[in-house]
Amino acid sequence: MVTVVTMYGNPRASRRAESPVPVPDEVLLLCNTAIAITGIVVTITWLKFPPAFALLFGTLYLGLTTEVGAKDTPKAVADGFADVMGDIGILVAFGVVLGALLTVTDTMRRLVEAMLKLFGDRAVPYVFAAALSSLFTSIYSDVLLVLSAPLARRLGPRLGARGRALMGGALTAGIEVGLVFVAPGVAAVAIAGILDVPLGQMFAVGLAVGLPTALLTMLAYAALLRFLKWDPEVDEADGTEAPDPAEAPEAPGAPDPAEAPEDRPGNGERDRPELPLLLAVAPVLLTLLLIAGGALADAMSVDSAALVFLTDPVVALLLGATSAYALARRVRDRDEIGGAIGAALSQCGPILVLSGISGSLGFVIKGSGMADTLGDAFSSGFLPPLLLVWIVAAVLHIALGSISVAGITAAGILAPIAGSLDAPPVLVALAAGSGALFLPHVSSNFFWMFQSLLGLSTRGTLKTHTLPMTLASVISLPLILTVSLFT
Repeated sequence: MVTVVTMYGNPRASRRAESPVPVPDEVLLLCNTAIAITGIVVTITWLKFPPAFALLFGTLYLGLTTEVGAKDTPKAVADGFADVMGDIGILVAFGVVLGALLTVTDTMRRLVEAMLKLFGDRAVPYVFAAALSSLFTSIYSDVLLVLSAPLARRLGPRLGARGRALMGGALTAGIEVGLVFVAPGVAAVAIAGILDVPLGQMFAVGLAVGLPTALLTMLAYAALLRFLKWDPEVDEADGTEAPDPAEAPEAPGAPDPAEAPEDRPGNGERDRPELPLLLAVAPVLLTLLLIAGGALADAMSVDSAALVFLTDPVVALLLGATSAYALARRVRDRDEIGGAIGAALSQCGPILVLSGISGSLGFVIKGSGMADTLGDAFSSGFLPPLLLVWIVAAVLHIALGSISVAGITAAGILAPIAGSLDAPPVLVALAAGSGALFLPHVSSNFFWMFQSLLGLSTRGTLKTHTLPMTLASVISLPLILTVSLFT
C-alpha cells in the first residue's frame, strides 16, 4: 500500500506532535472539506453530473485548498487511484464475469425453482432472499433484478393478495444486502478494497451478517405488511404508472423483462441443452469455498504456500470463472457467451472508476490533515465509531440516491482513519454498507427500475422497496455492533 505520509513533505500528524495547530487552520480545513463534499452531492443531484466527475472535481478542490497543494494533488489522485485498482480491479472484473456466465446458463432461476420445490410455497420469499443475498452476489444487481423480477411476479399469486408485495420485499432484501455485504458483490468488493479489508474476511464476516439480515428483514417486513394496507388497485400498476422502459436504466445483455420467462433464451426452451443443476452451481460454490477457506486459514495462521495460492481471492475467482466458462461452452455458443462477458465488463467499468477516484479522495483527505480531525471526532466517545460510520453512509445515500456511490464514497472518506478506529476495518466496511442501504427513494435509478419490472405504482414501490431496504439497514446495524463485541 502506498502511504501518504511519505508522499507529502509536511504531514499534519508530525506538525501536531511539534506544536498545536492553530484553530483558524482547522476551521478552514473543515470548511474546505465540507465545501468539497457538499459540492460532490450538489453536482451529482442537481447538476446531474456523472458521480465519477463530481468526485474527481471535489477531490481536486480539496487538494488545492489544503496543504496537499497544487504540486502534489495530481500525484495523490494518481497514487490513490492506482492503490485501489491494485486491490480490487481484477476481483471486480472476474466477479462480474462469473456472474455473467451463471446468467448465460440460467443457473439462478433453476436453483431458485429447485429450492422452492424443496421448501414449499410458504417459504418462497425467504428462499428468494437467502439465495439472492448469498449465492448470486457476483451477478450485477441490475441484471439480477431483471432476471429475478419475472419469476417473483409469477410466484406472487401463490402467496395471496399481498404476494407481490412479499416478493418485492424479498428481491430488495436479497439483492441489496448481497450487494453491500457479501463478496464478490461489486459494492462489497469495492468497499473492502478501499478500506484494505482482505476479501476472504469480507466474505466470511459479510455472510455472517448479510444472510441473517436478509432473513430477519423478511420476517420483520412480513409482520409489518399485515398492518399496512396493500391495495392491488392502487399499489400495483402493472407498468401503467412506471416510467417508459426506454427511459429506465437498462442492464446490457439482460433479457427483455416483457418476455415471459419460458420464451427467453435459456429460460426453459426445450431445444436448448441444460447442465445438471449441481454442476451448473459448482463454479460459484468452488469460488466461495476457496475464499472462505483462505479466511479460515488466515485466522488459524496456516502457512502453506499452495493453500495461500489457491485460496487467494484473485485465483479463486479466476478458477471459478474459468470453470463456469468451460461449462457454459458445453451448452451455449461462443457468440452468446462472448456477448454476456462483454456486457458484464462494460457494467463493472463505472464502479471501478468510481472506486478508484474514491481512493484518490481518501489519499487527499489523509494528506490534507483532515484524517487527524476525523480521527479526533470519531474517537471522542460521543457515539460509537461504527454508528458514526453508519450515519455518514446513510446521509450520503439519502443525498446521492445510489447505494454503491454512497458506500464507496463513505469508504473513501473514512479510509485514512479506518485503522485508528476502535473497530476492525471489516466492521467499518460493513457499517458503511449498512448505512448505504438506508432510505432509498425516488432519486435512485434502481427504484424506478424496480417499479417498472415489478409492475408497481410509486406508492407500492415505497412499500416494497424503500421500507424493506430501510429495515435491512436498521436490522444489520445491531448485528454488526454485536459482532464487534467479540472482536
